[in-house]
Amino acid sequence: MKALDPMVFYAVLVEMMGPWLFWSLILLTAFGLGTFAWVIFREKGLSSRRLVRCELIGVAGGFGALWLMAYVTVSGFTDAGGPVDWLLIGLIWGGGLVGTTILSYASFGLRDRFRWQKRIRTDEKTWPGG
Repeated sequence: MKALDPMVFYAVLVEMMGPWLFWSLILLTAFGLGTFAWVIFREKGLSSRRLVRCELIGVAGGFGALWLMAYVTVSGFTDAGGPVDWLLIGLIWGGGLVGTTILSYASFGLRDRFRWQKRIRTDEKTWPGG
């Protein structure tokens, strides 16, 4: 293979995961990135407290990505033979960490936004004359 062909990567990933899991992950990624961008835009920046919480959740997401990799490839970590295998394992863990951090930040941002709007609506009803 002298050139990188994206269709080869697509075919291999669909063969390993199946079309349902592959497209579910693609849609989840698109939803997470879009929602993350929307939350950042609406709040005009990052909330450091929420980000630290989501980074801790991201660590679990990294291990979840490793579990998914082991499940999809029907192999274990003892099958890793060389340094490139361990580099790939580290990249998969890092991808799971970053993806889960972004997705959880977006989810918490939506949750906080809707709770805040609900609280304002409730407070308006309790004000005198409201």
